Amino acid sequence: SYGDLPIPTSAICLCLQSLMLAKAKEEWDQEIVDKQAEKERYLSERVSPLHTSGLSLSQLQDLCRELHEKVEIVDEERYDIEAKCNHNTREIKDLKLKVLDLRGKFKRPPLRRVRVSADAMLRALLGSKHKVSMDLRANLKSVKKEDTEKERPVEVGDWRKNVEAMSGMEGRKKMFDAAKSPTGQ
Repeated sequence: SYGDLPIPTSAICLCLQSLMLAKAKEEWDQEIVDKQAEKERYLSERVSPLHTSGLSLSQLQDLCRELHEKVEIVDEERYDIEAKCNHNTREIKDLKLKVLDLRGKFKRPPLRRVRVSADAMLRALLGSKHKVSMDLRANLKSVKKEDTEKERPVEVGDWRKNVEAMSGMEGRKKMFDAAKSPTGQ
């Protein structure tokens, strides 16, 4: 009896913690005893006790062969179960990855190409705030196709004369001189 003295909360926590640990240890020990009893009960049901006294050598050898065959059968079953378990864990892992992928992805609808003017696009983005009309094509530089074709005159001539003129060192010199001169000749 402490009387009117207050008990610190840290002392209560330590007391509760030690009681919980003691209870957990008791339950753990009881679980170990229960597992051992279950194992002994299962083995007594499945395995009959061996009586080897009074058996001849050939009977002991036969008994060893039978036991060896049983061990092989059990080992094969264990291997099959282990392979199934590994297969199932791999399948579960793959399915978890698929679920994660499906959560993150959305199915995109097929998109159609729609022609929208700049004004309509700005109206859609800005709503009713958009008052000014913009003509984006007015700001583009116009280029005439006729001017580009006139800049490159195409000369049609005898290709054999051109090959003979450009062959050898004098042909290379002509090409070099033509590149240096501004008129091209």
